[in-house]
Amino acid sequence: MNIKQSVSSVSDQQRAAIFKALAEPNRLRIIRTLFRAHRELTCSEIGEQLSISKSTVSYHFKALRLVGLTNTRQVAQTKYLSLNIQAFEQILPGFLATL
Repeated sequence: MNIKQSVSSVSDQQRAAIFKALAEPNRLRIIRTLFRAHRELTCSEIGEQLSISKSTVSYHFKALRLVGLTNTRQVAQTKYLSLNIQAFEQILPGFLATL
């Protein structure tokens, strides 16, 4: 999903995909962890903080990235994860403050 779209141009199908991605408790925990960190984190760092495997973090992070809520930056074999703050502000204003 292109986050540069205005909120009014976000389709019901796109909204449903976002809510489906957010319906998984581990994904909410990942979002909360990234929001509180105020910086990029690696899959390993998130996994350690949440006591879940790196592969599980990667799996959930892919789902969040596909709906446009997160970003991934890869350096060699390490993936750095961050929130797409613009997406949250445009599509789900105030959501992050509830975490």
